[in-house]
Amino acid sequence: MKKIISLCLALSMVLCLCACGGKSVSKGSVNVANWGDFIDEDTVTAFEKETGIKVNYSTYSDNESLYSTLKSGSTSYDVICPSDYMVARLIQEDMLEPLDAERIPNLENLDAEFRSGLEYDPEGKYSVPYLLGVVGLIYNTKMLDKAPDSWAVLWDKSLAGNILMFDNSRDAMGIALKLLGYSYNTTNPDEIKAAVDKLIEQKPLVQAYVMDQIFDKLEAGEAAVGPYYAGDAVVMMRENPDLACVYPKEGSNYYVDAWCIPKSATNKENAEAFINYMCEVSSMAANANYNTYAPPSTAAREEMEEELQDSELVFAPDDVKQKSEIYTNLPQETLDLYDSQWLRLKAAN
Repeated sequence: MKKIISLCLALSMVLCLCACGGKSVSKGSVNVANWGDFIDEDTVTAFEKETGIKVNYSTYSDNESLYSTLKSGSTSYDVICPSDYMVARLIQEDMLEPLDAERIPNLENLDAEFRSGLEYDPEGKYSVPYLLGVVGLIYNTKMLDKAPDSWAVLWDKSLAGNILMFDNSRDAMGIALKLLGYSYNTTNPDEIKAAVDKLIEQKPLVQAYVMDQIFDKLEAGEAAVGPYYAGDAVVMMRENPDLACVYPKEGSNYYVDAWCIPKSATNKENAEAFINYMCEVSSMAANANYNTYAPPSTAAREEMEEELQDSELVFAPDDVKQKSEIYTNLPQETLDLYDSQWLRLKAAN
């Protein structure tokens, strides 16, 4: 199946470059850094065959790790895929290159709301949306008496030792903030400290703080419940039919991961060629099928597998999105408070 997709991608890209007037790109390489297992490798192979550009692909576990790598200058990337709030931070700190839209003609394949820029990049000058979704509660139907409807299930003492929690400060604190009735984007120190107090209360119940490790634990039935990106629940449910996913009533995080080019990039033209290829309709559909996240394109949605086109875990309903918040970049003093409070949580007995 993937070989067929790859051939179709290569053919459609040739046609698109001819039809859209895409500029030729000199051969060379492009250094791409992305979340772990977050791209259909066939789209990368097809890009290499079409352009002659070698992709040096690496991964990172979270936005903060990516930021630290960029800040240290220890590694040079040409294309990265941070989340919304990190895009805003990188823009604020002058760490991103403006994109040359003329070199990314496939931007026209994105829906208008994603071409005109979003809150974290109002002019759409520095980023191109890749995939989006909402965080949900994934649970084992055999281990819970009834379907949860609130973040409060993550504090249920009857589930002690069977609860998983995000292993990054923004997501973990955000859940506690939302449960307490506060905004994900609050800068109020008292509210942030109260959220960490809530997480410290939860800590004895937590089996593990996880990111991608949640796949193995939930698919193997080693835990009862955990928060994660709802699109990933589709993959987990295929492996373990006992799993299900819901959106908490308090509201959740609506996220966008976006392609960007760091200031440190040494192959900007090739980077724009890569982003352009990933904005081809068939490329967006293939990556959305692979990742089970929503593409920023109605045309791409219509080319996705039928099961995914109709999935509310991939395409969150409007009422869910209306109750959800996109993370915004926080002031430095708030980020410093997050760091110290995260350390307080990790040090708590």
